[in-house]
Amino acid sequence: MTKDLATASPGEMQGDDGERGVVYYGDNLPILQEMASRSVDLIYTDPPFNTGKKQARTQLRTVQDPGGDRTGFMGQRYRSIKVGSQAFDDDFDDYLAFLEPRLEEAHRVLSDSGSLYLHLDYREVHYAKVLLDGIFGRDCFLNEVIWAYDYGGRTKRKWPPKHDNILVYVRDPERYHFNVDDVERIPYMAPGLVGPEKAARGKLPTDTWWHTIVPTNGRERTGYPTQKPLGIVRRIVQASSRPGDTVLDFFAGSGTLGEAAYELGRRFVLIDENEEAVAVMAKRFADMDAVRFAGRNARQHRLVENQGRVLS
Repeated sequence: MTKDLATASPGEMQGDDGERGVVYYGDNLPILQEMASRSVDLIYTDPPFNTGKKQARTQLRTVQDPGGDRTGFMGQRYRSIKVGSQAFDDDFDDYLAFLEPRLEEAHRVLSDSGSLYLHLDYREVHYAKVLLDGIFGRDCFLNEVIWAYDYGGRTKRKWPPKHDNILVYVRDPERYHFNVDDVERIPYMAPGLVGPEKAARGKLPTDTWWHTIVPTNGRERTGYPTQKPLGIVRRIVQASSRPGDTVLDFFAGSGTLGEAAYELGRRFVLIDENEEAVAVMAKRFADMDAVRFAGRNARQHRLVENQGRVLS
């Protein structure tokens, strides 16, 4: 925890110093290239989806106001105040050329029992599947997980897209870790048909996961535009890593993998070059012990230090 934030190297988090996590602020490719081979047990990463748009999220706060624009409990009137916004460009001329060297490094740093979960959507997932077949080998493809949700508008010009795709690859198809017994079970849709014992235990998830998005006004919401639900990421960590393992997200965004890993007793490495993302993680991890912020840009931009305190 005493290392210089601007010069700490990724390899330093491998020590037995009680460190629970590291957040690197900077371009993920050179940071990945410095990491030791076979040093990570699980990678979950959620790169930009290449939608061609600016992804944005406006944060609002409501205050009681008789002349306000919203009606709440017992007919009370409220008005909305904009307290901030976060955004990033999601547009790449050659998306696969951008992803390929990063996925090659992901393969290199994975342990022999490690797994990669690559979270995309319908625009790029098929091309990424072919790319990963070339990097990992087709026999290392384990699953395509579908995360289905139901929110937002519904176009009438085609079937409304309401799911994301998560490609799952393993470093070694004979040695990968997957413990379904550690995964939280889900309720039966007709519990009366299976008996009280099975209904109480629940059933195992399949490769199709129904899960709501992060609620707009929920406690989990950080305000980051593309934040993924903790429940989705927690399930991945439970199934494909062990307590004490090291997990990695090199497009960390709001840091959901870090929160899931910390909660479940794993160590984490998060990387992001977006200043707003690192500020969100600084706030999110402020009360967590032994989480360090580092990277070549950390001092230059005077953004974070040690326990995630945001500098003005």
